[in-house]
Amino acid sequence: MASRTTSARAFRSSRLLVAGTSLRIVLAPVVMGLVLAGGDTANAVAAALFAVAAATDFLDGYFARRWGVTTKVGSFLDTTADKLLVAIVLMALVAVDRASPWLAAAIVAREITILGLRGVAAADGTVFPPSPGGKAKAAAQFLAVFLAILRPGDRIGPAYLDQWAMLVAAALTVITGADYLIRYSAALRRGS
Repeated sequence: MASRTTSARAFRSSRLLVAGTSLRIVLAPVVMGLVLAGGDTANAVAAALFAVAAATDFLDGYFARRWGVTTKVGSFLDTTADKLLVAIVLMALVAVDRASPWLAAAIVAREITILGLRGVAAADGTVFPPSPGGKAKAAAQFLAVFLAILRPGDRIGPAYLDQWAMLVAAALTVITGADYLIRYSAALRRGS
């Protein structure tokens, strides 16, 4: 009986985690549309929805570890949802001149590269656990995108607060991408 109860609880827990991941994927184009629509109200709603979507990333990870329901597929979908959320909203921010196309390209290129690296490694049975640097990178990206949607305050020197935050996020993105490539180069060699 305890096994069935535990199994049912794990099933419900995993469904909740999948719902959080799915919410990030569904909200990405909604936030994009609001950013493209522009205006104070649309930007405020976009920022609020983006904050909710970003919060589900942190909650998913926390509860998955706490409930012991981490899976390879769940981990892959979770990281893919994060990358989609950031990339899609970044495209909208570039379109409305709230983000540098160069920084956005650096962020998206790293995310696609690491997603591909994870895919190659997964085919070999290797799982890349998120590193502390990767978690800091995700937090910096979420903060930078959130601030870029709102564009709070005046310039601080030559740039707005969100532009400084995006610069930090892009730097962390490139640094952690290089770190992943160095640490998991053996998986790349095995996959070739």
